[in-house]
Amino acid sequence: MVQVASRHIADTAQADGLLLAADVGGTYARVGLVQAGGATPAVRRYHKYRCAEYPGLGAILKHFIDGGDSSRVVHGAIACAGYALDDAVINTNLPWKVSLTAIRRELGLDDLMLVNDFTAIAYATSYVAAQEVTPIATSTQPLDGPVLVVGPGTGLGAAVRIPGAQGSTILSTEAGQAALTPTTELEVRILERLLRNGSHVPLEQVLSGPGLANLYGVLAELRGAARRSLSPNEVTAAAVEQVDPLAREALGVFCGWLGSAIGNLVLVYGAQGGVFLAGGILPQIKDFLLQSDFVARFRDKGAMRALLERVPVNLIEHGQLGVLGAAGWYLEQHRAHDASEKNR
Repeated sequence: MVQVASRHIADTAQADGLLLAADVGGTYARVGLVQAGGATPAVRRYHKYRCAEYPGLGAILKHFIDGGDSSRVVHGAIACAGYALDDAVINTNLPWKVSLTAIRRELGLDDLMLVNDFTAIAYATSYVAAQEVTPIATSTQPLDGPVLVVGPGTGLGAAVRIPGAQGSTILSTEAGQAALTPTTELEVRILERLLRNGSHVPLEQVLSGPGLANLYGVLAELRGAARRSLSPNEVTAAAVEQVDPLAREALGVFCGWLGSAIGNLVLVYGAQGGVFLAGGILPQIKDFLLQSDFVARFRDKGAMRALLERVPVNLIEHGQLGVLGAAGWYLEQHRAHDASEKNR
């Protein structure tokens, strides 16, 4: 997804200055003031906002700009879940509509570019340092090839970074909307329950923050337990603190099913270069994830096990990655535009 609302693309001198960059999800918007010069973009100022507390994305960005030395910023990049259709962003998880033209006009920006949030995160994985990741599945003989970035948050986001001689190509996806496929007997029973509400059950109906809460509720029904309405954070906390066996079972099923689904995505996209698990609820359950069936289920693909045993999986711990990715992607688009202009 790429959408531009602008009077022109910035010239090189302007693009090397300050850039407003945002990573917008269904729950939080992360906004940064990025220094665009140098080998890689650098975040000078950063703030995290809860989306539901603001009437729109324009209000969030204005609050950020008004709160510091951002008066000279006239260029912006937004990494946002969903797809752009004309001037609007199609996303069922955002609490408000997003209009690029309206935001550009409201903030007085010369240009505003929009990219899928996981496309930005995939782009930014080239900035990730070893100390910023936690190995989940290791390989002594890693392979070269495309890299998969996936993460359960308000929904399930996924993108693929395909390395090349002239830089990376990012394939944005709607993998979270693909059909959920069970492997174990319990997963089959869970899917049967979910199918009572509709003929299509997407991956993110289970493999996301809200999906974890759904999973907890369905397991309560299957176990004949009283169904409590818990938030994803409450389910996670109860599982990690071992105060609710049902929550612990739900999180265990979640991790195993996630491993299986990501293994499928690696095979579908040929992502032999590795997997980055990004953002969402995973950093909160890191220790639980390491002790779960995630890796076993990730590799349990019959004849393809030997391949998946050579695909490393790492958990990204960089909270500003989406902001950096949006800025880096913006600069890449600008460089491509400059190259095109020179070749005319």
